Amino acid sequence: MLTFLKNKLKSLFQEIATKELDEESLSSVSERLRLALIESDVALPVAFEIVDNVVSSLKGVRIGRTEGVYQVVLRSLRETLYKMLSSIQQVDLVSEAMKRRKEGRIFTVMFVGPNGHGKTLTVAKIANLLLKNNLSVVLACSDTFRAGAEEQLEVHATRLGVKLIRHRYGADPAAVAYDAVIHALARGVTCVLIDTAGRLQTDKGLMDELRKIARVAKPDLKVLVVDALTGNDAYDMAIKFNEAIGIDATVLTKVDADVKGGAAISISVATRKPIIYFGTGQGYDDLKPFDAQWLLDRILPLD
Repeated sequence: MLTFLKNKLKSLFQEIATKELDEESLSSVSERLRLALIESDVALPVAFEIVDNVVSSLKGVRIGRTEGVYQVVLRSLRETLYKMLSSIQQVDLVSEAMKRRKEGRIFTVMFVGPNGHGKTLTVAKIANLLLKNNLSVVLACSDTFRAGAEEQLEVHATRLGVKLIRHRYGADPAAVAYDAVIHALARGVTCVLIDTAGRLQTDKGLMDELRKIARVAKPDLKVLVVDALTGNDAYDMAIKFNEAIGIDATVLTKVDADVKGGAAISISVATRKPIIYFGTGQGYDDLKPFDAQWLLDRILPLD
């Protein structure tokens, strides 16, 4: 159970002894809650938004005889986060792909994100999920610069029994994506999954390359893949990638190793785009659909 945030709340709030949350006590609650969120890897702008919502819900609240400020804040924070997270419209990849197949169209998904965040493995996991739902898949290796990128994706393609479209190293990544789409159209394949090269959100040249791939391939969805252990940096990554190409959804990897949970909250609230899956391990089946209640039970379990 990942209880860093909960333990932080307990240490900050148990010493407050009051039976009514008036303006003075709420000021203290606000400062302490903001600190707890920031130390749990919630980005500063997101922490302010969350605190404002929590404090607004607590104005004039009287503390019960058998509970303290900590229990009241914990409950209000859970309710606030649940509302914020569950209000973001979800995307079901399998349903979307089935809809395209019924319409006689292909379903193209482009995966973007920093290097080393598990993007290629996530592409393989999504391919596995689609295959298990009787959907045909082709993979496109639009990472034509990183040594070993094509070989890495080829291993997954072979294990999954799907076609891999690739070009020589140094080729135009957009051309690879285009050829994968043409292959799918010609062979009646439903899903095209495009793996792109990892890049920092500050690299303008590589961001321009992503925009070119998106223009050429015209993906139905652009999915950002981010490591949950990135912490506060996940917020900036999500904002910059969204500004650059307009992401539609996020997959958060290594959630099984995350000890704080702030990245998930920050990305969702900052972009107002859904986290569609959590990566919870190295196996192809280690992909959990987003569940706000599950996340909150991990980072903020009730006593």
